[in-house]
Amino acid sequence: MSELISNLGLGLGVALHFQNLALAFIGCLVGTLIGVLPGVGATATIAMLLPITFGFPPVGALIMLAGIYYGAQYGGSTTAILVNIPGEGTSVVTAVDGHQMAKQGRAGIALGVAAIGSFAAGTVATLLIAALGAPLTKLALVFGPAEYFSLMLMGLVFAMVLAHGSLLKAGAMIFLGVLLSTVGLDLETGDQRMTFGLPFLMDGIDFAVLAMGLFGIAEIMRNLEGGEQRDVVRHAIGRLLPNCDDLRQSWRPVMRGTVIGSILGLLPGNGAVLAPFASYAVEKKLAKDPSRFGKGAIEGVAGPESANNAGAQTSFIPLLTLGIPPNAVMALMVGAMTIQGIIPGPQVMTTNPDLFWGMIASMWIGNLMLLVINLPLVGVWVRLLKVPYRLMFPAIVMFCCIGIYSISSLPTDVLFIALFGVMGYVLIKLGFEPAPLLLGFVLGKLLEENLRRALILSRGEMTTFVTHPVSLGLLLVAVALLALALIPKLNKGRDEIFTE
Repeated sequence: MSELISNLGLGLGVALHFQNLALAFIGCLVGTLIGVLPGVGATATIAMLLPITFGFPPVGALIMLAGIYYGAQYGGSTTAILVNIPGEGTSVVTAVDGHQMAKQGRAGIALGVAAIGSFAAGTVATLLIAALGAPLTKLALVFGPAEYFSLMLMGLVFAMVLAHGSLLKAGAMIFLGVLLSTVGLDLETGDQRMTFGLPFLMDGIDFAVLAMGLFGIAEIMRNLEGGEQRDVVRHAIGRLLPNCDDLRQSWRPVMRGTVIGSILGLLPGNGAVLAPFASYAVEKKLAKDPSRFGKGAIEGVAGPESANNAGAQTSFIPLLTLGIPPNAVMALMVGAMTIQGIIPGPQVMTTNPDLFWGMIASMWIGNLMLLVINLPLVGVWVRLLKVPYRLMFPAIVMFCCIGIYSISSLPTDVLFIALFGVMGYVLIKLGFEPAPLLLGFVLGKLLEENLRRALILSRGEMTTFVTHPVSLGLLLVAVALLALALIPKLNKGRDEIFTE
């Protein structure tokens, strides 16, 4: 316990530095803004902002990007409640009862409960990260290449099973991501791989280029094809602070949502996105009168909002302790760390304790900032909801082009984000989810590196992966998970859950 307090003290010292406080505030503000504005998600924004973080110190850059991620969870609830359009995938459930509450003149209460529940869940999740960080990191340090390879393989299987839509399509996306990660020169032999003789492909595909095209440009194209009708609530927002009766109805859902979100956030794939859906289902199941749900039940806002924020925070645990990104946003964080010269994994805690504990401490400070940003400024966010998307997208495209060109001053990078943007748009239209592709791309390099190391250490014996007990256990979990997902009845149930 004394070690934990000492580490948190170190983290608070880093997070409370003026520059880091300012970057956390900017991240939370930008996150709230993009969460409020439908059509500009956290993934796309982080992808677009990667280039400008090059000039920041590593701790500050990651604190800002993390602030954007969990800030978007807060902002997404504002749009879901007031406009019935979830700014983020994790706010979809909030729109069901939150918007009904707004139509009944209780928008302020819904926003207040969402903000307070998110803050409580964020606080618990931050403490959980701090408590689990050190033991998991020590455990990860005993992992060898074989264990790491199996762990990443299991992570990719999780991502495939938890991805939205067909298993085959998710598997194809992961495979394509791994394939793209091998483009360039082989670091050991120096041979060209899939460069087609093109010089600009010899260094491989830049992570920022792929992420910005796949998420930033593709998202803009997708938004432009839709209409701009927004059902903004015309009623008064009303009081923001819930009364005793509201708190009595909300505290249990907040606690349950926090537990559900904290657990599901650890899962690779769509764990954090599934958390609010699972919380909503639990609250409806436990309610004395389930028919209230969908008609403005406060539990339908408190539980899912707590779950989505807890899930967003605990999804940092696999990244910070094992170096394995559980979702697309965490994959972008891996990219940001790599750009800053930091190798993600358990060694981050020992080699960069300032960064590790500073990020954890900044999460709690960021949650406090979001509470202050969201509630008093709700009137500003409502006015922003009326900004037409046609006025925003030219600025976003220009920002993307300038940002990506500033990295290497290569015109081909600008062409590539357009190419990957079209590719991302086509994939979405064909029902392929781009997130597993990005996970495959990030983990592909690590997968190959650890495969080679394991084979070199075992002198080419493939049995090394099954003779190490931990590695064998991880592979068995992956096979069991895949087998369960392929059982027709379970696979049908999985499709129904995603459809619902």
